[in-house]
Amino acid sequence: MSQPFWQGVFPAIATQLKRDQSIDLEATARHAEVLIDSGVAGLIFLGSLGENQTMRREEKRMVIEAMVKAVHGRVPVLSGVAESSSQEACTYVRDVEKLGASGVMVMPAMLYKGEERETLAHFRAVAQSSGLPMMIYNNPISYANDVTPEMFAQLAEQKNFVALKESSGDVRRITDLRNTVGDRFAIFTGVDDLALEASVLGIDGWVAGSGMAFPRENQYFWQLTRDGEWEKARAFYRWFTPLLHLDTSTKFVQYIKLAVQECGLGREWVRAPRLPLVGAERARILKIIHHGMATRPRTDKKRGTAK
Repeated sequence: MSQPFWQGVFPAIATQLKRDQSIDLEATARHAEVLIDSGVAGLIFLGSLGENQTMRREEKRMVIEAMVKAVHGRVPVLSGVAESSSQEACTYVRDVEKLGASGVMVMPAMLYKGEERETLAHFRAVAQSSGLPMMIYNNPISYANDVTPEMFAQLAEQKNFVALKESSGDVRRITDLRNTVGDRFAIFTGVDDLALEASVLGIDGWVAGSGMAFPRENQYFWQLTRDGEWEKARAFYRWFTPLLHLDTSTKFVQYIKLAVQECGLGREWVRAPRLPLVGAERARILKIIHHGMATRPRTDKKRGTAK
């Protein structure tokens, strides 16, 4: 896969569910259609926002098969890989390759805080199981395992590792990565409310979360950073930031799915043990969402420019 594949906004799209917690493939495909129309560069299904860890083996394969067909080659389709064992992760990657996925986003093995040697061995095993291009997902805050710039340098020998999703929450890592691995990997930010800061330091892409509820605005903001329109980007970011903060809570799935619902792009239903928001917390999040909806800049749908 050529390097231009790994540039731009790749939303980590939510998996739409029905009230009974069964998967709604048609609703997920409709949301994907809106995101494609907004100009995203790729779609990541079954990431953390896609509730990967709550899906059964057969459900995950069903989602990828259906979304590959729905997207029909218009943008790359990636799948998150969040299995708890290296063996299961390798099996899953081989399966989604057969189903037509364009690549995968690989998390460390879930449920286990591995030492450096074990974490590297897990990633290498997954890479060697398939010819698919792969993004490594570093999120030590959520998943305990920190993949440092020095560890990425050790993984550089594996040719199908082509991109990094950096979600440590420490924006200094962008520069540390560039100094350590240069341009060997495409670097994506995975923290919504660090998107501007990471862009200033030089990134190739953004695995976006909250922006899936505001796709045109998200693409407009991204383009401002690509064009170096920093004053406009700062002003826009001030509007956007309260919404982007929804991505950095332990309830980010509920928050963002509620935003998707309020914007008319899906439903808020989540799979247990998650539950829909209630009470004062729900009112607080709705206030943020509705304020963002009421004050968002008008955009030209054809040009994607703010007015």
